[in-house]
Amino acid sequence: MSLSGQVAIITGGSAGIGREIAVRLAKEGASLVLAARSAERLEQTVEEIRQTGARVLGVAADVSDPGDLAALVDAAVSEFGHIDILINNAGIDCYHHFHTLEMEDILATIEINLTGTILLTRLVIPHMLERRSGHVINMASTAGKHCPGFASVYGATKAGQIAFTEGLRGEYLDRGISATAICPGFTRSGGIYDRMVAATGKTTSSLLGSTTSDAVASAVLKALRTKAPEVIVNWPPVRPAMVIKEIFPRLGEKLAMLASRKFSKRVADAVEANEKSD
Repeated sequence: MSLSGQVAIITGGSAGIGREIAVRLAKEGASLVLAARSAERLEQTVEEIRQTGARVLGVAADVSDPGDLAALVDAAVSEFGHIDILINNAGIDCYHHFHTLEMEDILATIEINLTGTILLTRLVIPHMLERRSGHVINMASTAGKHCPGFASVYGATKAGQIAFTEGLRGEYLDRGISATAICPGFTRSGGIYDRMVAATGKTTSSLLGSTTSDAVASAVLKALRTKAPEVIVNWPPVRPAMVIKEIFPRLGEKLAMLASRKFSKRVADAVEANEKSD
């Protein structure tokens, strides 16, 4: 499937995974609407991509603000006339000891990672229905497949994105609209993981592995062509461990904790230490 002439909205489009996806889609001939909270950083990315000859519009928007989401969709339709692809990429992490996590941090994580995804998709789907064509990409996480300790709220939002994707497919596939949940592991050059490594001085274990923003962008392009329901992006592959967890839940839990708990706790400890120093 050619992406030339397709119009894509990408949230969190100014840096990391979102920026990499935008660059790749631009090379494929797509027109882009990039959204991010930082107007200055967004404009830098927009100008860089525009220099390649691509058509691109930047819209400063906070995905936790329904008014900003409505303005984003209006701007996309006004500029390009239609919307073919929605990539719900904006998100924040929430690694913390749960019992000390502030209520506002819980709400912010849910609003940005999950509520914003659902609301923006609700605004875009009617435009896709008019053309009986479209594709929604939800940037979930392997944390949505098995949530590590010290990331319960984050994992819950990512599991919610996976379930939301399944529901969209069940409702709209026969009307020409597909949806895919992309589930990356810890992503190098993606922003969040890099900050975790900087804060702890440690990387993930070899059992858990990681991925790159380039690999995630490649998975997105493949999903747009194949209309896959779900793509896990990580090395080493983690789906076999997830299958074991489904068949042998207790054994699967032990393996998952062995691979992830030490790193997740280090991140949570570093976050709390930073909060106390502030």
